[in-house]
Amino acid sequence: MITELRTLIAVARYGTFSAAGDRVGLTQAAVSGHIRRLEDTLGFALFDRTGRSATLNAAGLRTLARAEALVSAFDALGEPTQDEEWAQPLEIGAIASVQATLLTRALVPFRQRFANARVNLLPGVSLHLMDRVEAGELDLAILIRPAFEPPRELEWTPLVRERYALLAPASVAGEDWRALICEQPFIRYDRSSFGGRQVERYLRDNSLAPQEWIEVDDIPAMRSMVESGLGVAVVPLTESILPLPASVRVIELGPLPIHREIGALYPRVSRSAAVAGFIECLQGVGVAR
Repeated sequence: MITELRTLIAVARYGTFSAAGDRVGLTQAAVSGHIRRLEDTLGFALFDRTGRSATLNAAGLRTLARAEALVSAFDALGEPTQDEEWAQPLEIGAIASVQATLLTRALVPFRQRFANARVNLLPGVSLHLMDRVEAGELDLAILIRPAFEPPRELEWTPLVRERYALLAPASVAGEDWRALICEQPFIRYDRSSFGGRQVERYLRDNSLAPQEWIEVDDIPAMRSMVESGLGVAVVPLTESILPLPASVRVIELGPLPIHREIGALYPRVSRSAAVAGFIECLQGVGVAR
């Protein structure tokens, strides 16, 4: 009956027999067959049927809660014991700007709580990290929240909110951020990253045409380029580049500045104690700016 219980949970989650079938790879007729077989076994109806619609009735709602508990317990049968769990390293992906700051701070209490755990840290841009979490290659990733909703099977926990600003060499005069972006050499945040796409949309929405000459994915490197007088750059004021040297000026964007949200992305189900513990450690050290 586990298959039929999974089908019941899918119908409750996605709203209709058809939508549930699309998500779990069954025809609508197969979904209906599973529900009918479950009702026959239990001896009572789970849905109030009106025309083509079906709504969980009171008995169905009670059964759904029990079904979720049973399926969760069934899935846990194959989970490793604690000793077996530590045999495999925790695979964590992280964008470059959090590795020496947020991630490192979280590892301190994590190491204290899970002394037997091993960790593999894999760098990457947010889009690729999200794909690897969805593919099951990473247990968790710390990345920039995308403009679109993450896949339904993944869960998002926000950690840090950072505002963008224009960095300019101290030797370059002027407070007009629009003029500086258009008149000075522009160091562009790589558009293959979620953060770079935010900057691209902001420039487009404000009808700005910068004199770009280099595109970079490393924010500390962009700060160093500004410091060296190579141009101006729109970057998030992330912890990894603060405090800024006296040779770099910060010019606030307006009238509607942009922010980026950094968080943890991980599967909704089958989360190990190590993953759950690491998320708690991240939440404990995350700070908003």
